[in-house]
Amino acid sequence: MRPNGIPRGTGLIVLVLLIGMGLLPLAAIAQEASPQPIRSLTRAQVWDEILAAFPMEEPQHRGGQVIHATADISTLNGLFAADSASYAVTDRVYESLVDISPIDAQPVPELADWWDLAPDGITYTFHLNPDARWQDGTDLTAADIVFTFAAALDPETGYLGQPDLAATIASYRAVDDDTFELISRGPLPDALWAIRYVTILPKHLWEDVPHAQWVSDPGSTGADLSRVVGTGPFTLVEWVPGDHARLRRNDAYYGNVPIIDEFVVAVYSEDASSLEALKAGEIDIRELVPAARVSEVEATEGLAVAAGDTPGFAYYMPNLDPEKTTLFQDRRVREALFVALDRAALVDAVLLGYGDVARGTQPPLSPAYAPERIAPAYDYDPARARQLLTEAGWSDSDGDGVVDKDGQAFAFELLYPNPSPAAPQIATYLQEAWRAIGVAVTPQETPWPPLLEATFVTHDFEMVLGGLYGEPSGSQGFLFRCDAYAGGSNAMKYCNPGYDELDEQQRRELDPVKRRELLIQQTNIVWQDLPLGVLAFFDDTTGYATRLHNIFPTGWGGPLWSLPWVWVDE
Repeated sequence: MRPNGIPRGTGLIVLVLLIGMGLLPLAAIAQEASPQPIRSLTRAQVWDEILAAFPMEEPQHRGGQVIHATADISTLNGLFAADSASYAVTDRVYESLVDISPIDAQPVPELADWWDLAPDGITYTFHLNPDARWQDGTDLTAADIVFTFAAALDPETGYLGQPDLAATIASYRAVDDDTFELISRGPLPDALWAIRYVTILPKHLWEDVPHAQWVSDPGSTGADLSRVVGTGPFTLVEWVPGDHARLRRNDAYYGNVPIIDEFVVAVYSEDASSLEALKAGEIDIRELVPAARVSEVEATEGLAVAAGDTPGFAYYMPNLDPEKTTLFQDRRVREALFVALDRAALVDAVLLGYGDVARGTQPPLSPAYAPERIAPAYDYDPARARQLLTEAGWSDSDGDGVVDKDGQAFAFELLYPNPSPAAPQIATYLQEAWRAIGVAVTPQETPWPPLLEATFVTHDFEMVLGGLYGEPSGSQGFLFRCDAYAGGSNAMKYCNPGYDELDEQQRRELDPVKRRELLIQQTNIVWQDLPLGVLAFFDDTTGYATRLHNIFPTGWGGPLWSLPWVWVDE
């Protein structure tokens, strides 16, 4: 062992991983025995890679406006964004130390021009762009980074990534105004992914606000736009709750200054209305076009649809907390609900080929995607579903068609998001399929902001229907670890110590082949426990106006990652 406790060869393993991740030029292989730090690609090198991978057109016109349709926006603070509508705004205004590449989802510089990883495999030194400024003109310094990380690590703040962050970071400090140092809790392959959602906030505007008040602060709700200040390529200039957010190009941006003048996030409460607006030319981008209407959009002059795999899946999430409901604690009940569903028919009828029946929790873009190794299959079997309910003590004792146990009817409310391209149809199908085995479900359409609060903040729900995007690394501890309930995404309150033990191993495993094996083992544990029902892996279907140039939707980047390069016909 080395004096610092790192086994011999660890530095070389980290080096090989970084080369494989595209973070280190192959020429650096010759330096593998050197004690010198390992340097990431620079921002400029990443831009060169992007321009080589995507055929960006030279702009023929500068200025103009792009309008993007979303559901309602739940927050204007990037640290609390947990839905695509809020991300559409906050990802343009705020930045993090690192981002992920639209090419392969590997970590790349954002506020940091580059970073160094010391030979110990745990010390990261981030070199901030010296020209980065807050949109009110104040200089960005490493003190802002330290300030934001302290808030993100405090459970009172309410940052959903807090458990992962706390498990990743041992210490951090400002070396000088333009240098930030972070020490991880051992050589961790996901260390950079764990910090990418830590949206950096200006210390001078937030330091007097107690962490517990950040979620409801006017700088988060948008009541005080003077405090919605980031370092990004767009500034927020107008916010009409429930209607739209207007962002203007930040001409003082230190990076790739956008070509368009304005980016508008338009809120639509109904799927149908946003599709009609897209067809009428009132908006320019609409993500997740319902499968049944893709051909209709493609046939509309001036519109196109880009489709492809995503890291996402559709699920229903039962509340496993007995203080909230006692319906779902028995695993036999959860299996009964799952096998009562003809998921293949559901995918065919609702997704029309733009997706796949889920087997396991790892979507096709995940490095741990291995459906052939996940068991059981949970094939459609309503007779078995009824048998499982009987074994669990549920029966139709009064002949009303709804099973009951100890005087309690198996009846609950299913919350589903509005708007959503497929949720209403899926909710209706679940209601019908479960009614056929004696379970009464009341679907409840719910706007996104209260749905997110009920799911991840108050945990005041019986079952929720939704969609979720996974991590590029395949790690899913944020969703299934015991400690991810308070402040994390494990809203169902699932806990399996065996899963957590494997999670500790996979989080520290630097060999990608061995790590994949651990992730597959974890997937099988969750698949057998069924803390949530994964229905389907869905494709993205982005409808957009062809007057927009340099739009390249990708599975990890979506349609907006290339917005700084987008130009529109005059």
